[in-house]
Amino acid sequence: QVQLVESGGGLVQAGGSLRLSCAASGRTFSNYAMGWFRQAPGKEREFVAVIMRNVAITRYADSVKGRFTISRDNAKNTVYLQMNSLKPEDTAVYYCAADSPPIDFKYDYWGQGTQVTVSS
Repeated sequence: QVQLVESGGGLVQAGGSLRLSCAASGRTFSNYAMGWFRQAPGKEREFVAVIMRNVAITRYADSVKGRFTISRDNAKNTVYLQMNSLKPEDTAVYYCAADSPPIDFKYDYWGQGTQVTVSS
């Protein structure tokens, strides 16, 4: 069992930055693919970014490409989402998720979410 705890959300003005963190329990964190998702009010949850076990492999949604950066520190069992140039449309609850091997992008574990609000 893996527990994920997100932090770092808050209220920020458009153009500002936030860094989200997701701390994971368990000794096999380095084997997991880690993803960030978000869900805005009245909308379905959507993919934001993923980072594979090999930290050189990352993927982003087109809507955040060039503004968000996903990273991980396996020694700290933590994955990060650096969000720059934030826009009001980035307002959502952000969730981190873990995909255990074999990696199939059917995420097995989810955090409780952290609210990000971007004011115009």
